[in-house]
Amino acid sequence: MKRLLALIPLIALAALAVMFAVKSLNRDPHIIPDAMVGKPAPASTLPGLAGEAPRSVRQLAMTQAAGGPVIVNFFASWCVPCLQEAPTLMALKAQGVRVIGIAYEDDPAASAAFLRRTGNPYSDVLVDRDGRAGVEFGISGVPESYLIGPDGKILGKFGGPLMPDTAEALLESGRPAR
Repeated sequence: MKRLLALIPLIALAALAVMFAVKSLNRDPHIIPDAMVGKPAPASTLPGLAGEAPRSVRQLAMTQAAGGPVIVNFFASWCVPCLQEAPTLMALKAQGVRVIGIAYEDDPAASAAFLRRTGNPYSDVLVDRDGRAGVEFGISGVPESYLIGPDGKILGKFGGPLMPDTAEALLESGRPAR
């Protein structure tokens, strides 16, 4: 009887390990649950990359989204996947999609050099040196993109580099159902 009581915690631990392993195998790592979808974008106030006066991310997104949704994209010069998504962001700019860039935990000079090298797809670039805005948005890493509607609400989120198909899916999350 004492041996059985001693084995109960080990059996419970083994059952938990199996449950967590099965759950993680059935999860797409790019689909990041986000409690922020459907809620107002954080009103983080950040300076511009070129030293412009600080502006509210939500107000900037709402102003630009008057003609349609706007994408807020967190990026960094040290981020390899950010290099992968650069052509897609440039293609979105060519299509007239407005994208606001937020340089996450990056040196402004390095961010500027990165944009000179890859091209600048952003209508505005803000600097989140200490990562506070990233925390308010709930990002888990860079790159990460949010679709913001004209009312300032977050319509969709994508974690990882935007590619043509994922960019289209993100934009579709902001279109009304037909």
